[in-house]
Amino acid sequence: MTMKADSTVIRICVGSTNPVKVNAAKQAFSQTFPNHIIHCKEMHAPSGVADQPMTEADTRLGAQNRARYCFEQNDLADQGSQSMDFCVAMEGGVDEFEEGAATFAYVAIVNSDGDLMTGRSANLPLPPKVYAHLLAGEELGLVMDALFNTNNIRQKGGAIGLLTNHAATRESIYTQALILALAPALHPQHYL
Repeated sequence: MTMKADSTVIRICVGSTNPVKVNAAKQAFSQTFPNHIIHCKEMHAPSGVADQPMTEADTRLGAQNRARYCFEQNDLADQGSQSMDFCVAMEGGVDEFEEGAATFAYVAIVNSDGDLMTGRSANLPLPPKVYAHLLAGEELGLVMDALFNTNNIRQKGGAIGLLTNHAATRESIYTQALILALAPALHPQHYL
């Protein structure tokens, strides 16, 4: 999809009702398209993977499934409603790498033509005791809440905020990953 020069509003559907993910999408699009007004619509979108993805493949698939679901719902919407320019989703996950266990996120963006753009964040190393809880079937946000005596950290700074003393947050890494994934939308002529 090529953005029209006279287009002043970009409509995005975010495949989540989590304020961290909605804010990250709004920030990423505002920074990437500074001369546009960004309208965000949030939507619960199923990931089709476990609540706590434990592999890169499941994390990527979860983000892509959420973005595609939003696109399909947008396609089914009434003709009278405004169609979305982009459908966006983010999925946090965990995996074990040569350097040890880490958490990260995948992002997926589907443009109005149905083209999929996928990106990934950097890794945040996880303490071994946290990873052990995840292997036992617990979710990262709940484990971090117990460890740091916080409440619902996944809708705030996340494990990233806690483990970096808030130098980075869940929102900041989602924002960065989305900006990078949007490169083909900014320069489509180079991504043929």
